[in-house]
Amino acid sequence: MTIPLTVYKTFISRLKLNYAAGTLLAVIALGSLMIFAPLDLPREQYVWLIGVLVLSLCIMFTLEWIVFSLQIRPIRNCFLAEVDNFSTLQNVYIRTHRLPALAVKRILGPHLFGLLLPATILSIWLIYIGKLSIPYYYVLLASLGVVLVAGMHALIEFYMTSCTIRPILLELSGWSLRLFGKELTLGGRVLISIRRKLKWSFFLIGAFPLLLYSLAVQFRMDDWSAAGTWQWAVLILLIGLGFSFIGSWLLTRETVLPIQHLYEKMAEVKVGYLRNGASDLFSDEFSRLVSGFNHMLRGIKIQAERNNQLLESYFATLAAALDARDPYTAGHSLRVAEYAVGIGLLAKLPEEEIHDLRKSALLHDIGKIGIRDAVLLKEGRLTEEEWEQIKQHPVLGEAILKQIEPADAMAPFLPGVRSHHERYDGKGYPDGLQGEDIPLFGRIIAVADAFDAMTSDRPYRKGLDEQQAISILEEGRGTQWDPHIAQLFVDSYWENREKKQAP
Repeated sequence: MTIPLTVYKTFISRLKLNYAAGTLLAVIALGSLMIFAPLDLPREQYVWLIGVLVLSLCIMFTLEWIVFSLQIRPIRNCFLAEVDNFSTLQNVYIRTHRLPALAVKRILGPHLFGLLLPATILSIWLIYIGKLSIPYYYVLLASLGVVLVAGMHALIEFYMTSCTIRPILLELSGWSLRLFGKELTLGGRVLISIRRKLKWSFFLIGAFPLLLYSLAVQFRMDDWSAAGTWQWAVLILLIGLGFSFIGSWLLTRETVLPIQHLYEKMAEVKVGYLRNGASDLFSDEFSRLVSGFNHMLRGIKIQAERNNQLLESYFATLAAALDARDPYTAGHSLRVAEYAVGIGLLAKLPEEEIHDLRKSALLHDIGKIGIRDAVLLKEGRLTEEEWEQIKQHPVLGEAILKQIEPADAMAPFLPGVRSHHERYDGKGYPDGLQGEDIPLFGRIIAVADAFDAMTSDRPYRKGLDEQQAISILEEGRGTQWDPHIAQLFVDSYWENREKKQAP
């Protein structure tokens, strides 16, 4: 499907208007420079000069038109031909974003190679053969003037093109959504850094008047060989350029610093780090941006906390629903989660991992939902077949959690759910993993689950007292349970017991 040409035609018209406006300003600047040139030449020599200028301008305009056509061709083809795939629009979108920088090249290249080079060569040649009677240094000054004006023309063209491309970018984005259901974006790519853009802009704006005035003064000077003239002129020029450079550097730094600060904070938010807002270090309009960013961040934090509360409630509800099937195991999942978190704190796990460990422990037995009541709630001894069914609940639990979307949000909990019945000596189930091949969450939950199971009453037996369960954990270190994790739990138990017994 083709895109309507109205937007494209308006876009091309504005580009041409921008170029005409920039060219007019360049002509005014060059004309002003030539007015100051004290040329007193015969009419014939003026004809030669005008001829050189006209010929050079023709070469320049021809080169600019060729370069412009090449730069705009992908965009023109997009509007004139059928758009049949998303990648075509994406490439044109990026090309359109590059047009301001390409405009600078379009101006500088033809100015330097189409105007300056032919005009300089022809002028020097005419002076050499006697057709012109102007000093050679006038050609040098005129060349410097062309370079200066070309730089300012390129700067103007850059910013005017930046404004002109926005409607066509919006049009391309709208068509991408309608045709392919996808959003056009640079994906965070920086085609031209704001630091580079501002630095050169500020420098040229500051240096242009100084350089233009210096060239005009040089044209008006009658005697360049006067004592101290060159030294004085160069000194003043260097001071002015130095001031322009330092000023542009300071202005650029002052502008880029708050942008960089906000960018860093946005990167933190992107990875889920919401603790610290942006620092209010600025007294200009950036202060309002910082305030708005921090206000937005507070809203995100509140929403994230609510989401976490809902998620915690969801997990706790699932665990309570599972435990409610068997009155003898009521509260088992919550207690296992509490023990597991305690072990995680003793092991000095990061806060985020402890949160994931709690959720994994809450759901460690979720697979028992898939076990028939006749087997799960049987009071007597299980048959071998029934026991094999029970041993499948870690696999069932993992399969159930894999059905919950988004899948990446559930991924941290799967290893603990599947592996909480693995043994350190490799004799556990369902995979027979050994040692530290068993996921960390599985090794932690195994200790917490075993302690609560041993100290809880069952229909067929009364629960052990805590000291007996702790003794069994000590004996099973390195065989059934991870020795380090089991030792952390055992040591913590005795330490807490001593504190309770202390007078």
